[in-house]
Amino acid sequence: MTAPRDPDPPVAAEEFAAALAALGPFERAPRLAVAVSGGPDSMALLHLAREWVTAHGGAIAALTVDHGLRPEAAAEAARVGEWCAALGVDHAILRWAGPRPAGDIQAAARAARYRLLEEWCAATATFHLLLAHHREDQAETFLLRLARGSGLDGLAAMSPIVERPGCRLLRPLLALPRARLRASLAVRGQAWVQDPSNDNAAYARIRLRQAAPLLAREGLSAIRLAATARRLARARQVIEWRLARLLARCAIPDPAGFVRLDPGPLLAASDEVGLRALAAVLTAVGGSDYPPRLERLERLHAALRAGAPRARTLGGCRLVPHRGALLVCREPVAMAPPVAVEPGRTVIWDGRFRATVPAGEAAGLTLGPHAIVKISATARTVPAAARAGVAALFDGQGLAMVPALRFCRDGVAPAGVTGEAILLRSTRPATGAGIKVV
Repeated sequence: MTAPRDPDPPVAAEEFAAALAALGPFERAPRLAVAVSGGPDSMALLHLAREWVTAHGGAIAALTVDHGLRPEAAAEAARVGEWCAALGVDHAILRWAGPRPAGDIQAAARAARYRLLEEWCAATATFHLLLAHHREDQAETFLLRLARGSGLDGLAAMSPIVERPGCRLLRPLLALPRARLRASLAVRGQAWVQDPSNDNAAYARIRLRQAAPLLAREGLSAIRLAATARRLARARQVIEWRLARLLARCAIPDPAGFVRLDPGPLLAASDEVGLRALAAVLTAVGGSDYPPRLERLERLHAALRAGAPRARTLGGCRLVPHRGALLVCREPVAMAPPVAVEPGRTVIWDGRFRATVPAGEAAGLTLGPHAIVKISATARTVPAAARAGVAALFDGQGLAMVPALRFCRDGVAPAGVTGEAILLRSTRPATGAGIKVV
């Protein structure tokens, strides 16, 4: 007779290694960052990742974001630093500075947290950022999005891999339950921070967490909900591959910030994939975080199918017929105002262009829309409809440089600025790396 198996065993090193391998590849000597709040989930991830990276001859750093929303937060971040020091792990505290919004503070804090984490990774050339989301988190995300009426993309819940401009977000614990992470801390004698907001029923996620036992009795257990999200992610993966293939055939992005769209392949595709392609192009060119509303996309799609020849606007973009194609350009009235380019910092203008000037160089520059004027006979030509949305650098004398048009005033770029200093880098690229299912 065999002894009953522990229902919540700690996560074995081989099990964690297999979970990470599914998210690879990694460098020969991997460099990892781990987001560590001090709670049990992130502390368990820190221990597992530290042991894995040590075995692979790599390096690891722990990052704690202090949002400044609770008086205890600074002391908790310092305590995480002490635990990291005991483990021989480098630790950085990232503080959220600046004004706080009046409403939806959780969403704003989450956005600030990811921004700070990703900026640290980009600044330190750390390509892999590990997050401690686990199976119950995945189930709660599925239910939250179901309650909001999300479609396939939302119900696929969290992806194990998210490609960001400066790093890869990796979630190696998505298939593991919370209890096994706590068991992993128990065998190591590791304490953790208890955040009181995790028991605050004012938040929908916490109410779902408290209702989990009732939902499980009705068949909606975390393991079943997470499995449903995984199956939907497989369906989403197929659509994303078809979307990427369609965009490769019908959309030609230009570094000046517009897209030349061939309507033939777009309209020959299925409505679902065609609508997604249209949304992806509009979101990328418009520099928006979210696509236009579905009913507006459907009206535009129907108009294109009907062969309507006139120019149209949607999502901060203009769609203009041009030599048998459609130019998807930025709508001038929707563009953001110019932004100052501070040496040594990266700025984003209009959600589309990213500018970086080395420290100690070219002060007093601004990044904004190029004025529609004839600038040089040698400049690269851009269709008139798209020219207003081209990013340009200005100084005290006026227009100084338009990299996408290969123009510099007097043939000389501002000190320390190269053509690569300003890049088309939309916050929502038209195609991503594709969701990965593990």
